[in-house]
Amino acid sequence: MDIIPIGPGFAAELRGVTVADVAASDEAYGKVRAAFEEHSVLVFRDQDVTDEAQLAYSRRFGPLEVTKVGSEGFGTNLVILKTLDDNGNIVPEDHRLALRNKANQLWHTDSPFKRLPALASVLSSRIIPGRGGETEFVSTRLAFERLDPVLRKRLENMFAWHDYAYSRGKIAPDLASSAERAALPPQCWRLVWKNPVNGRGALYIASHTYAIEGMEDAAGKMLLAELMAAATAPGLSYVHTWHKGDMVMWDNRATMHRGRPWPANEPRYMVRTTISATAADGLESMRAPPRQAAE
Repeated sequence: MDIIPIGPGFAAELRGVTVADVAASDEAYGKVRAAFEEHSVLVFRDQDVTDEAQLAYSRRFGPLEVTKVGSEGFGTNLVILKTLDDNGNIVPEDHRLALRNKANQLWHTDSPFKRLPALASVLSSRIIPGRGGETEFVSTRLAFERLDPVLRKRLENMFAWHDYAYSRGKIAPDLASSAERAALPPQCWRLVWKNPVNGRGALYIASHTYAIEGMEDAAGKMLLAELMAAATAPGLSYVHTWHKGDMVMWDNRATMHRGRPWPANEPRYMVRTTISATAADGLESMRAPPRQAAE
């Protein structure tokens, strides 16, 4: 397996290994897992990615998130990111699907608003527009390491609140439904996630982050804005231009990402699997003390 660095200090393309190899071989999985811990964003090109192949690959890294679908309440491990309705037509710009895609164009990490946050996400391209629709990544690990040492030490002992409805409200007041608000109450996590494999810390922030525990609201929002600006400053990102057969995996503990816009009259269809974090991924050290979590 060859590891080709492609971003500014993070992100790498893996060559000589396939999605199927990782699903079938402990050796291939071990090499890819080590690359994941080191590079945070992994790119696989020219893959034969089906739903089944993506699920098999993703399950090697941990338990998969279940997403509720429909009023029946049954679940799936696949998240479909699309601009097509059930009849295959491109939805208008004010459609809920289009608004959700617009929300994904905010800088974020996946699932900090859930009771079990995400270790990683895996995204494959199925239908891509002729132009636009890229996915842009920044390293919150490198952003943390660039901060003043005194501030880094201070941040390690702070906790932040994350809320799905807060980020969706930036796009439209009712984009998060009442059912989603009830199912996804705000969650409080440590502001710095330390990787248990290499000991490196990363800012754990996103468009979902709205407050810092124990800090006055305005001051907390100002600090969060400063950290977001530091992490997403120009020149610090890797922009992935999608091609047919691409699959990209990223570490939600150590990166933020956002979708880039594309022409409204062109279809886009992507499939995501999300891997939940476990104690082995440093989850338990992220939890807020009981007093804070109860407030």
